[in-house]
Parts: sequence; structure tokens; C-alpha cells
Amino acid sequence: MLRAESGFSVLSDDFAAAPYRYFAGLRERAPVHYEPAIDSYFLSRYQDVKRVLTDHQAFSTETLQVRAEPVMRGPVLAQMTGAEHTAKRKIVVRGFTGQALQDQIRAVHANATELIAPFLPRGRVDLVNDFGKPLAVHVTLDVLGLDKKDWQQVAAWHSGVAEFITSIVLTPQRRRHCLDCAEQLEAYLVPLIGQRRRHPGDDLISKLCTAEFDGIAMSNRDVTALIINVLAAATEPADKTLALLVKHLIDHPEQMAQVRQDPTLLSAAIAETLRYTPPVQLIPRQSEKDAVFAGATVPAGATVFCMIGAANRDPDAFAAPDTFDIHRPDLGTARSFTAAAQHLAFGTGLHQCVGAAFARAEIETVAEMLLPLLDQVRYSTRHHISAVVLTSTRTKGHPVRASRTAARR
Repeated sequence: MLRAESGFSVLSDDFAAAPYRYFAGLRERAPVHYEPAIDSYFLSRYQDVKRVLTDHQAFSTETLQVRAEPVMRGPVLAQMTGAEHTAKRKIVVRGFTGQALQDQIRAVHANATELIAPFLPRGRVDLVNDFGKPLAVHVTLDVLGLDKKDWQQVAAWHSGVAEFITSIVLTPQRRRHCLDCAEQLEAYLVPLIGQRRRHPGDDLISKLCTAEFDGIAMSNRDVTALIINVLAAATEPADKTLALLVKHLIDHPEQMAQVRQDPTLLSAAIAETLRYTPPVQLIPRQSEKDAVFAGATVPAGATVFCMIGAANRDPDAFAAPDTFDIHRPDLGTARSFTAAAQHLAFGTGLHQCVGAAFARAEIETVAEMLLPLLDQVRYSTRHHISAVVLTSTRTKGHPVRASRTAARR
């Protein structure tokens, strides 16, 4: 089996600390990298990753029974096929499009305004932990019709669910913690589902409770799994991508100036942020039959991890891929939030992330509000490995901190 170098492992702390440093070597010397400790294969080339994500017959989502279903408390959309997938995905997508999306944009703006207000006089805010994460959860709770007073508890439970799904390996203690979070979240949701069945409203939970598939109402287990699915899809990209968008624009002041001068460039800046530093780095699939990549055979039944960050930096797909460029002609901004996107940050094809359009609207709305407030935003000299410190003259010169996000997620 091909290897990047003797002893190299994508499970190592060195890789987790700086994965982008290794992507070129993987693509060039080990496009099919095998990890014996977890009996899994890692693909890093764009065309190989795209092939896996679009060939649903040869590469199934069967692995999600182990990697997602235990904490989702039931099958997720990505596990479904055929008429069931079409029907249930359509129900969820309706909750994030049309008039529902317009209502959500107003809610995003209101939530963002409320959350940022206390930090403006202080001039210091952690864009992920103080602002991005609370915002993403608040907005998602609005969509679901859940009480925002519970947001911290829901966020803590969701954090355990997300850890289970996004971690390659878990210690027994962390696995138990994640499962406990999922069980408590389910116990919180089940009585609320019962209430919405009896007294439905306009929220997404009510829509799920009153919807039918093949003439049969969805069970509490079905609805619970879809709610947790929505929580993950709507919250995971937002906080990371918002902070990374600000970081990349600070690192490229000429592009920051261009976005300030022409706000229509914001969509391109968000799309390029998603390509350059995707919020989700690994997407798992199961090989249904022997498959050959770069002369190496991935056997039937094997788990295959698509390395999204590596694929999005493949020079065969993007010119100067390690350069952040909001004007790049090979990105296709107009389709960057659809299943036809050139980048792979939301996956692609049948199981493209259901929250993609919502993520775009949310991040655009918040960035349009934040950038004028942070009119001279910049790094402070005080920062540490997990944070970037920013400063704005609008906030009396005090630092505003934007946490970095682990690329492994």
C-alpha cells in the first residue's frame, strides 16, 4: 500500500496540529493512504474524492451506522436512498428555503445584533466561543422552534454529538461521554416532539411531526434523528467559517478592502474560505466493491475517508490552490453553495450538506453586519496557539479574539 513516508500517520498529533503541511505529500506520494490501526483508507486527490462522493452505488454511507447513527439516535439523511431520501430531504430543505429562509435571515440579524452588543464597548470577543457558537445554536433553535433559554445545554449536548461524528478515534471515556450527550438530547426532544404533534406550529419540528412518508407519519425516532441532523448541519459550518473568513481577510488586507468597497464580493470570499479551509475535513464512505485508485486497490467493505481539505487544495482542480483568492475564476461562486459546487466543503452529489444554502445566508448576513463594526480589525500582539486576537477602532482599540479551528474537524 502507498505511504507518504515511513511511520507517517494521519492519526498523529503532528498531523492534527498542522494537516495542511502534509496534504501535498499525500496527494503526490500516497494518494491512497492506509491506516492499519483503524483499518481505513484516506484519499486526498480531488478527482478520487469526488468519485467516491458521487458514485453512490460503489461507495455507500453504510459506515454512518457506526459513525453517526448511535448519536443521531436513528438514521440520518445521508444513510437514506431512493424515495425515502427524496421525501425526507425535501421536508428538511423546505425549512431552509423560500419564505422560511427570509424569516430566518431576519432572525439571524436579530440574534447577531443581540449577541455582539455586549462586546462592542469591551472591544474583545472570541469570534467562535463568545459569538459564533452561540449564534449558530440560537439561530438553529429558532428554526426548530426550541426555547433559546436552553441554548447552553443544547450546545453542550450537540458538542458531544459532533465530537463522536468528527473524531477518527475516541477513547472509551470520550465515547461514553458522547453517547451520554446524545441520550440526554433525545430525552429533551421526545416530550417536545409530543407537544408539536398535538399542537403543531410553523417551526421545522412541527413540519417533521406532521409530515408523512408513504402515507405513514414519521416515528419519534425518525423525527429525533432528523432534528439532530439539522442541528449538526446548521451549526457545524457557521462558527468556524465565520471566524476563518475574518482571519483570511485580515491576512489579505487588499481583499478585505475590496470586500468592504464592494459587498457583492462577500459571497466569493465565503466560497473561497470554504474551499481554502473547509469546516469539515473528513467524510467517510464504505466501499461496496474493490476499487482502484492510483494503482492501489481499496477492498470491498473498507472504510474510505475523503480528505476534503486536501482535495480542495489539489492543483489539478484549482490554480495556485494554496493561495487565498476571492477572484479565482475556477471556483464558480454562483454554484458554490449547491450540489454543483466546484469545491467539496459541503460534500457533493446526492448527499450534499442540507444546510449549505442556509450557511451561506447566515454567514453573509452576519459578515455584512460585523465588517462595518470592525472597520480596522487586526491582530493584537497578544495571542496564543488556539486564538487570534483582533483589534477595531470602533471598539475603542481593545482586542477582539477569533479562535482558530482544528482543521481535523
